[in-house]
Amino acid sequence: MPFKQVTIIGTGLIGGSMGLALRKRHLARRVIGCDRAPVLERAIECGAIEAGSPNPADAVHGSDLVILATPVIAILDLIERLAPSLPARTLVTDVGSTKAEIVARAAKSFGRTAGQRFLAGHPMAGKEHAGVEFADADLFEGAAWLFTPLPRQNPHAGVCGEFVYCAEKMGARAAMLDPADHDRFCAWVSHLPQMISTALAATLVDEFGPDAPLLDIGGRALREMTRISGSPYSMWRDIAITNKRNLGEALHKLEQRLAHIRENLDSKQLADEFERAHQLRKTKSPARKQIRG
Repeated sequence: MPFKQVTIIGTGLIGGSMGLALRKRHLARRVIGCDRAPVLERAIECGAIEAGSPNPADAVHGSDLVILATPVIAILDLIERLAPSLPARTLVTDVGSTKAEIVARAAKSFGRTAGQRFLAGHPMAGKEHAGVEFADADLFEGAAWLFTPLPRQNPHAGVCGEFVYCAEKMGARAAMLDPADHDRFCAWVSHLPQMISTALAATLVDEFGPDAPLLDIGGRALREMTRISGSPYSMWRDIAITNKRNLGEALHKLEQRLAHIRENLDSKQLADEFERAHQLRKTKSPARKQIRG
């Protein structure tokens, strides 16, 4: 059993799922939660944690692993607040969807020992619904878990390596990326799809009204395209703020592509666009090869 006690700060969908996964696979002897009191009650009821505290300083006491599973801006604040008081033996990791600012904050807050005390991570898993009520012990099965080490950090050594092992035991495929590369990559494969879904759903509401039975009429394609439009703004606000440049560039290039399609609806260039799009499923992209390491 790699960890004696784990504290998860933020016991929502991801944090709750991590608690369930750790307990199901016997990767932690004890799991403590930190959140608002009503959330902690639900997390205890569903078995994600055994006990909890709304105070982060109290919740992390005695833990050899602390998982920050809040929105990104809260993660930045927690790193700065907790770093000075945590024992040197305690590893801190996070599940934030952007990494460059988190890694920079950790390097500053933990100082020379940052490489032994903090490991930045991002499990590429989730659902369109938030909350511990939707937590799943098998959420990470088959998912990529992207780690973004600090400069000169060996993520496979010591307690960092123990957590990478835990991620793999939870069913994930661990991969290492530079923080800047991670943020650019995720802007395209995760953040951009969310904005497309949000924009499509919002436009449909504007066009047909909020009560039109569009999903029933539109069928599977529309349901799949708009499924993640139900994701919470509270999480995506921080992602948009901390990855604004990469996401803005991705949106701009997509806007150009959509404009090109709009201008060629009655020409052969539309067929060329379909053929180009079909190549995505015919070949393995460089990004996928990189993830598999």
